[in-house]
Amino acid sequence: MRVPLSWLREFVTIDLPVEELARRLTFGGMEVAQIHRIGVEGASLPWDPDLIVVANVLEVRSHPNADRLVLADVDYGAVQPHTVVTGAPNLFPYRDRGRLTHPLKAVFAREGAQLYDGHAEGWVITKLKGRPVRGVMSDAMLCSEKELGLNEDHEGILILPDDAPVGMPLRDYLGEVVLEIDLTPNFARCLSIVGVAREVAALTGAPLCIPEPQVEATGPSLVGRAAVTVLAPDLCPRFMVGLAEGVKIGPSPFWMQRRLINAGMRPINNIVDISNYVMLEWGQPTHAFDADRVANRHLIVRLARPGERLTTLDNRDRDLTPGAESGLTHPPLLVCDETGPLAVAGVMGGASSEVSEATTNVLLEAAIWEPVQIRRTARGLKLPSEASRRFERGVDYELPPIALRRCLELMRLYAGATIAADFIDVYSRPWQSVTIDLAPSEVRRLLGIHLDSHTIADMLSRLGFGCTVVGSATVGDFAMLAAEPTVRVQVPSFRQDVTMTADLCEEIARIYGYDRIPDTRLADELPPPATQRTIELEEQVRDLMASAGLTELITYSLIDMELVAKVHPSEAIAERYLKLSNPSTPEHVYLRRSLLPSIAAALTMNLRERERSTVFEIGRVYLPLAQPGQHDRWLPDEPRRLAIALAGPRQPESWLSTDRDWLDFYDGKGIVELLGERLGLSDRLSFVPLTDDERFHPGRSATLVLTTQRDGRGRAVAQQVVGVLGEAHPQVRARLEVTVPRIVLAEIDLETLFIHAGQAVYRPISRFPASTQDLSIVADETVSEAQIRSVIQRSAGEYLESLILFDRYSGPQVGEGKRSLTYHLTFRAPDRTLLDETLAKIRKKIISSLERELGATIRS
Repeated sequence: MRVPLSWLREFVTIDLPVEELARRLTFGGMEVAQIHRIGVEGASLPWDPDLIVVANVLEVRSHPNADRLVLADVDYGAVQPHTVVTGAPNLFPYRDRGRLTHPLKAVFAREGAQLYDGHAEGWVITKLKGRPVRGVMSDAMLCSEKELGLNEDHEGILILPDDAPVGMPLRDYLGEVVLEIDLTPNFARCLSIVGVAREVAALTGAPLCIPEPQVEATGPSLVGRAAVTVLAPDLCPRFMVGLAEGVKIGPSPFWMQRRLINAGMRPINNIVDISNYVMLEWGQPTHAFDADRVANRHLIVRLARPGERLTTLDNRDRDLTPGAESGLTHPPLLVCDETGPLAVAGVMGGASSEVSEATTNVLLEAAIWEPVQIRRTARGLKLPSEASRRFERGVDYELPPIALRRCLELMRLYAGATIAADFIDVYSRPWQSVTIDLAPSEVRRLLGIHLDSHTIADMLSRLGFGCTVVGSATVGDFAMLAAEPTVRVQVPSFRQDVTMTADLCEEIARIYGYDRIPDTRLADELPPPATQRTIELEEQVRDLMASAGLTELITYSLIDMELVAKVHPSEAIAERYLKLSNPSTPEHVYLRRSLLPSIAAALTMNLRERERSTVFEIGRVYLPLAQPGQHDRWLPDEPRRLAIALAGPRQPESWLSTDRDWLDFYDGKGIVELLGERLGLSDRLSFVPLTDDERFHPGRSATLVLTTQRDGRGRAVAQQVVGVLGEAHPQVRARLEVTVPRIVLAEIDLETLFIHAGQAVYRPISRFPASTQDLSIVADETVSEAQIRSVIQRSAGEYLESLILFDRYSGPQVGEGKRSLTYHLTFRAPDRTLLDETLAKIRKKIISSLERELGATIRS
């Protein structure tokens, strides 16, 4: 919101320096992002008050030596007029007409003044120096808007209004300071000059003067000459219409144009400018219809019907039926006549009823719209506007008559209109006043400051609240308090955001000053912190990955099908994904179902800058779920996943050795095994070879399986796949355009792991010696090493401290289709030295189990 100070001063007295005013507003919750100065001290180009003044152009004569130049005699308040050489085309029509009966007001700059060079690209400051121009001395000039820094227009000089005082420094006449305020949604009331004035008065204690707009209505009554029908009263609580007849379309007055420009809006014509001006001044958008282009002058408010279309003021033909083509999720609310739509309510008007140069009669609408409806429509049509910005945040229900009177009176003054008596006011849902009782004890409890009832009432009254102190009585000349007085607060209609005592306390804190609230300790004892085990486990996994040498990444949750197709082509089917209706870029359209495409793309980017990259990400994926009875709606399940990506040489480059191995499947497997160990799942996780996944190299990949239930003998009876791990398929590497020979990828379902994760178990270090044995086992190649390891661990029991595979052999000595695996087994008891007899029993049990369950034998 851009707020010109000269406009603001019409409603509130401002004696503070502008920097102090900006500080007060910022501490009051309205951050002043920037202070723009135009022509005054501190501006990028201040106008020298002695050298740049308002002047009268008395006469325009031809230049004796140039056809494209003229000589202008200028009165700037000195004893004698000054002659200026200029090529301004808007002075040529006055050439050689003698002394002008109606002098032109312009901006006169004398030698030595600093101005922008009108002929240079961009904004280049130059100093005005006298020099002969085609034989005529030129030591002054009449200024264009660009030379003054107002805008880039250099086609002619700036013509001022007739009432501009001759000789007045331009700084005093046109100089301006504009506050650019960043407003949060709860400050919707300040999307107007009047709203900001209320805040300034409350924060500074300055007097506030908000006159009630009046209109001189001399035309016949509007009743019977126009009609309004509201078919959607829940979406349109109030709809008002006024009529201005005999308008003359033309430019708006200079002062209004300057204020609109300084507030960030472009002047168009007097009718449109007046509507915009009142919107900025009071915060109530209005809309002007060409009354003669509205059938029977009958305005109808209703929802759009299937198949309806409307050409809006931006000359775009818009489909008003909800669907993919229009972008709408709900039917928009329309203002129509008996023949069809005229405007998208609260967002933008239609071209069919637009005010044009031929307009002579104007139906002026001021309405209140349901905020959610306006927001849906503006977002769906991708049609944000200043009007929708206000309506979707909530507009004061009592503003429409004020805005209509103000607009119509300005049309009478500056468009020659005759205003019809009376308004049409369809007020189907009147504003319901809110009354809140606020006790000083509640202020103390929430803010920690001690204020009496009268001080609280004074603070809130400055903001426009109606306040009455209740609970006190007077006996003679003495006030008797039966209890602590309470402030009964009547909430005004322009404060729809205030609904409870906490809201009032927030207002008190703003006015009192956040910087003045003392630091205090909590009076109550802090409750024990509530912990969430899943969050703790997630942080544990994050720490574990970092300690394993991996770097955490955070990638976008939104992806496109092209990226999915590079990693998992068969999954690149758009219908399986949740699609964003308003994506910011083409690359961020669909919510991901897997972390692997995102982390693979990030790994690829890293490998362009370095030869080795080891990364991980913990994030959510989005899996559509059909809800019972709602087959047309999709709500996502959002499980947590862990993704790992490894690529590059295992050892850093060094002079000690030139042979370096590449990170491979077993590096990823080791990280996953470490994860299982730290989550207490080592004996429940196993790897099953994976050969039919297009993402991974067959023979160098596996699925991660979690045993969720065992029988009485410790054997798995229920298992669940919780992840996938492997080296990327060569075709995947080719599509990702990486040159490293191997990429290791893994994705693990953390939600399931967290459900079954065990608590950490700590065991004391035994002071008794360990016993080590070797065991060579011959088994069919179809029997996995994981199966053999599981049988050994289960049979060895609690005394098995470590199990290490250190040799693998296949050949004639063990037979075709078989292989030999040799393990180091380390045994240790916490309370004694294990005897040979005990170890022999354990060894016999292990061998027996291997023979019985896997058909394995011991290699002699």
